[in-house]
Amino acid sequence: MIDTDLQKSLRKIRPTLLRFAMLQLRNEAAAEDVVQETLLAALEGKSAFSGRSQFKTWVVSILRNKIVDHLRRGAREGSLPLVDEQGDEDFDALFDGTGHWQEPPGDWGDPAAVIEQRGFYEILELCMKALPENVARVFTMREVLGFETEEICKELKMSSSNCWVVLYRARMRLRECLQMRWFGAR
Repeated sequence: MIDTDLQKSLRKIRPTLLRFAMLQLRNEAAAEDVVQETLLAALEGKSAFSGRSQFKTWVVSILRNKIVDHLRRGAREGSLPLVDEQGDEDFDALFDGTGHWQEPPGDWGDPAAVIEQRGFYEILELCMKALPENVARVFTMREVLGFETEEICKELKMSSSNCWVVLYRARMRLRECLQMRWFGAR
């Protein structure tokens, strides 16, 4: 017999799980698959939930592992496209000849306070969606899923220098987007 409280809790957080998976995988069918695998794992492993963390945190950690598994399967099957080696001319204009900012980024205040503000994650999600798919994938693997750079390179079959360029590109685009849509809009 399946615990009805557990079912209700899983139904309630399912949209959040699906949004997170879509943001990471950028494929509706794949996102739906990993969310279904996550819900099934949570139902089957409910005895493993000790209550030391919040229920949602526990389920999201299961989802993160399912996303990592999906990315690894994709890399083994060769279905993940390689990240291209396009230039960074658009970012070069931000710096002078000595490598200093032409116009320093605005003060974002206390980062811990910012992430607690209502609406910040919606803007961050929009900014993440605006990244090119492969750039978002590398950034997510590193900063959200916690992959080491060597592991990203191995999984995506890319050089470490290309990985660092892609991470730089992602951070710069996110900074620019957040400055424009969140920090500059206040």
